[in-house]
Amino acid sequence: MAKFTRGWQFTGTNEPLTLVEKELKPLAEGYVRIKVHNAGLCSSDVGALHDPTWMALISVPCILGHEVSGEILELGPKVEGWKIGERVAICPMPYNGALGPGYGRDGGYGTITSAHSSMLIRVPDNVSSDQAAAATDAGMTSYHAVVVKGGVKKGTKVGIIGLGGLGTVGMDVAIGKDAKVYVATRKEAAQKKAKEHGAFKVAANVKDFKDDQLDVIVDFAGAGITTKEAMETVKPGGTVVLVGMHTPEFTINGNDLILRQTQLVGSMGGTKEDIADVIQLISEGKLKIGVELIPLSAVGEGLKRLESGKADDRLVMYTTEDDFK
Repeated sequence: MAKFTRGWQFTGTNEPLTLVEKELKPLAEGYVRIKVHNAGLCSSDVGALHDPTWMALISVPCILGHEVSGEILELGPKVEGWKIGERVAICPMPYNGALGPGYGRDGGYGTITSAHSSMLIRVPDNVSSDQAAAATDAGMTSYHAVVVKGGVKKGTKVGIIGLGGLGTVGMDVAIGKDAKVYVATRKEAAQKKAKEHGAFKVAANVKDFKDDQLDVIVDFAGAGITTKEAMETVKPGGTVVLVGMHTPEFTINGNDLILRQTQLVGSMGGTKEDIADVIQLISEGKLKIGVELIPLSAVGEGLKRLESGKADDRLVMYTTEDDFK
């Protein structure tokens, strides 16, 4: 039975992560202990390192990492329906008032974490653990915005603004759903990627799709002007879903809401069911999240790469047996 976890601990704003070894606490009722196989690196952790507002959401000291997949090591009291050795992903959202791994308790930038059994998603044999880890946040957040809030399905004309980490997954989810996908991005490399992935039409500005009568536009950039232009471009009665938070305050034309009867909705995070749907798309070969694997030892360096924008794919940490010795 495992007695310790080794991982990258956060202690406060503008303080460096430190590699620590911590004794494991007894499992609470309903919880399971999980051997970490992979954990996705997230820009929210970059924010936590520098923005003091994140301190309200993290119980320090805490090993960060909330995009986790692995295998069950131990069952706590009153856990039913699960068994040791099962491969699982963890929904990172709060459960019953308790924050998830990497926030309320030690998370996935370490060797061992824990989760309430109701927040687990089984991982099929044909889905790799790194894909499952990426599905828990990048997959969940993008899927929720595109499918749940945007209502995208087969044949939907959907615009995607911004092709960063979430935007790329959102585009691929829509393509996997057999939607007709229009991508707006100024970067030539991103435009090329969109075409390679199967986007129907690509342009530098979403306004170039004005005559295409888009049913929904999902704004992953959130630059203010991008949302305003999306509202002007979507067809009358259409929906704009705002995900990006680059510019939280902006002005839109009330005529788009009233006379054209468009809808503007926000989307944040998602649900366990969203993660299960993403993993199912991966299992069916309809979605593959672009990932770059890095070792546990490189988490700090990886977060710096995220901060500087030098990561094209989702960075996903992996563990080896040596990490558990």
